[in-house]
Amino acid sequence: MDEPVERVVGRRIRQIREGQGLSLKALAARCQLSLNAISRIERGDSSPTVSSLHRLAAALDVPITDFFGSDRGQRTVLLRHMDRLCTRGEGAMLESLGSGLPGQRLAPFLLTLLPGAASSPQPILHAGEEFALCLAGEVDYSVGDQQYRLEAGDTLLFHADQPHLCRNIGLEQATVLFVIRAPEEESRMCHQRHLLSS
Repeated sequence: MDEPVERVVGRRIRQIREGQGLSLKALAARCQLSLNAISRIERGDSSPTVSSLHRLAAALDVPITDFFGSDRGQRTVLLRHMDRLCTRGEGAMLESLGSGLPGQRLAPFLLTLLPGAASSPQPILHAGEEFALCLAGEVDYSVGDQQYRLEAGDTLLFHADQPHLCRNIGLEQATVLFVIRAPEEESRMCHQRHLLSS
């Protein structure tokens, strides 16, 4: 029987934290999450939101993809549909579509939003570029001061150093494929400021 995703991610976070010699208290101070919340995530008792994962990744100075994969020496990554690692938030689910390449600069994700749900409570920004493809439903992408309505088949490409947020404005579930790419010198930070409320 496969181990629950929460336990896999929690164990990986604990390994990275302990490898850096950080106590739970020190990590909590760095990422502004409670000590209890981090402890529950590490034990696999709580499914972390992507916002929480980004805070933890930023505090640990690792890309968020490090929480979803441990073999960093691969040159090719095959991920079966049923093996995708995902995290859930209020009305939202984010699935990692591939990680584990050495020096990986692309981070592909599948975002599923229920009607009215948003990718984060407020716009975020990060280094690099972001590409979005609306696969189903209807979403509103706020980028900087502009609003872009995407329907199935529509795409959006933008510099991600502009504040941005995605919201399902339709009456049906919406699905968005998005890919983050960061410059090599900033690739460790580009995946750490995205999606879902904590």
